[in-house]
Amino acid sequence: MKFIKPYLFAVTTLLAVSCTSQKETASLKDAYKNDFYIGTALSADQIEVKKVKEDSLIRKEFNAITAENIMKSMYTHPEKDKYDFALSDKFVAYGEKNKMFIHGHTLIWHSQLAPWMEKIADSTEMKAFMQDHINTIVSKYKGKINSWDVVNEALNEDGTLRQSVFLKTLGEKYLVDAFKLAAKADPKAELYYNDYNIEEPAKRVGAIALIKKIKAEGGKVDGVGIQGHWRLNSPSIEEIEKSILEYSALGVKVAFTELDITVLPNPWDLKGAEISQKFEGSAKMNPYPKALPDSIQNKLAERYASIFKLFLKHKDKISRVTFWGVHDGQSWLNDWPIKGRTNYPLPFDKDLRHKKAYDSLLKLKETKE
Repeated sequence: MKFIKPYLFAVTTLLAVSCTSQKETASLKDAYKNDFYIGTALSADQIEVKKVKEDSLIRKEFNAITAENIMKSMYTHPEKDKYDFALSDKFVAYGEKNKMFIHGHTLIWHSQLAPWMEKIADSTEMKAFMQDHINTIVSKYKGKINSWDVVNEALNEDGTLRQSVFLKTLGEKYLVDAFKLAAKADPKAELYYNDYNIEEPAKRVGAIALIKKIKAEGGKVDGVGIQGHWRLNSPSIEEIEKSILEYSALGVKVAFTELDITVLPNPWDLKGAEISQKFEGSAKMNPYPKALPDSIQNKLAERYASIFKLFLKHKDKISRVTFWGVHDGQSWLNDWPIKGRTNYPLPFDKDLRHKKAYDSLLKLKETKE
């Protein structure tokens, strides 16, 4: 009998080590592998694998990637007769090497345009630009890039069409033409309309009308991308669910394409991701310059858990959930809408450690199994 206690101790220790090991090797992409892709947005440095620890985390946790900036037109098409694919080639190669779903972001967007594009005032010239731009880029990555944000952020908050350079020169037809051109260049790629705040009622009505119009006029729309730049208390789970159901009813997939949750106060209760908006900073607007209090960590974890619980409920309608950045230190929200703040919107902190928000997402799957 004297051997029983050491034996039990050894078994208990072995089980504890095994459980710890399992927890350490768990990942978001594995936990949700039967539900939807778990993606992240990669910076130029991450695409070029400049930090080994970051790269290890990316490969472990995610099975889908979006380029955070380098595929936007100011980088890929800096001059009328010049394309630069150096970094986008590396981005695609990275995804292929790691067997990831590769998403292209973005073909037609009013912001981050090359300066020469902003000066186009003639409809014939704009039509020629769109045809060349979309055909050149999509054809180059035909069969390699799995899906595209064809048109990005074409709507105002009230659901009307944004007065972009594209709308001013070509009228509403540019929306249909963009999707037709992309489909012709790569018939097998999934084509998305992507925007922020389209889970809000008025803008959602506009997005639904836009998608219906494109499809009615022969454009191919496979999905809608809801960016998901959200807050701790809004939008409501009810409005997000309504959006999933109403977009899915159009016969398209739903993706959450740029998910992050700000924990900081916003001036004028600002919503969305209009990058042109800037405000002055103050101590009140930057309440956690060094660390996030446990009380807010818990709120962030609860918010992510409630959102992903909804996603799992409608996993048959959702194709991909992509976080906008790998870790807090990378997040664009540190500089928007007030420059120089410290935000904590993602499941990983700036030191690549997983937060309570991360644990809540894994725990959600454990309770579901």
